[in-house]
Amino acid sequence: MCDDLDWPVRLHLTAGQVSDFKGADVLLADIPDETEDVIGDRDYDSNRIRLPLAERNITACIPPEKEQEIKATLQLASV
Repeated sequence: MCDDLDWPVRLHLTAGQVSDFKGADVLLADIPDETEDVIGDRDYDSNRIRLPLAERNITACIPPEKEQEIKATLQLASV
């Protein structure tokens, strides 16, 4: 995890076979209260990440997974 100046402030290492969400749970629980935004890559596009952040009024800046983009495109095409 990095601060607003992109300086690393937290690191949580997990074994290769451990879900990224377990590591994210640890890091997200430790986010300071004044945090406004969290930026993550598409691997963290999940309600398990987004909902706890939203409850704390933190904006999750996480692009949707490719599969979600395809679903959204198909839904728009069928309208």
